Amino acid sequence: MYVALGDSMSIDDYAGGAGRGAASLLHRNRDADFPAWAARDLASTGLTGLVLARDGARAADVLERRLPLITEPPAVVTITMGGNDLLTAWGDDAAARAAIGRVIAAGEVILARLPAAGGTGRIVISTVYDPSDGTGRLGPGFGSGLLPPWPGGLAAVRELNAALAGLAARHGAAVADVHGRFLGHGVTAGDPSQLAPMPASRDLWYCGTIEPNAWGADQIRQTWWDALHTPR
Repeated sequence: MYVALGDSMSIDDYAGGAGRGAASLLHRNRDADFPAWAARDLASTGLTGLVLARDGARAADVLERRLPLITEPPAVVTITMGGNDLLTAWGDDAAARAAIGRVIAAGEVILARLPAAGGTGRIVISTVYDPSDGTGRLGPGFGSGLLPPWPGGLAAVRELNAALAGLAARHGAAVADVHGRFLGHGVTAGDPSQLAPMPASRDLWYCGTIEPNAWGADQIRQTWWDALHTPR
């Protein structure tokens, strides 16, 4: 079985509907949309898929609500978490550091409890992307101006991603560098606050500013695939 844990980076909702999100594509490619990926998916290896990721999920939700739903050892697990925890601490550096601590504390328990941990299964932990492309600007449509600028936001994302990489290393998990792959495909490629799941520009990988559109979901899938095929 393949299990997807985490938040909206993994789900179908913002990529255009059922079967179009990153976890869905990793499990079963949409050959009409991405012909180069035909037969390059987990379903082709005989794995079933279980998407337990949910919109808005924080690390505690993954630990307390989704992890208990796994009833057999998965062959592959992908995890996307931490972004929503940072959003709840927006603008407050101390609160952000505390949120990162909670993410990693939850992650330690999640990886220790996962049936795949310590066995033959593969676990992939994803870094969190930055729609500002390192500029600190999130675009004109974000929050309709409700969220103030956060000078420490970029440093908080870097700290979170370093902590996620450390978590993966301690538990023998692979790291999918979604952050690195997405650089240049946010505000420097267009308006990430746009709402189309399949914008005309395939270089723009966001919608609603913080969500992966169809092109972004494809790229997350590719980053996971690369991580899974990197030697341990």
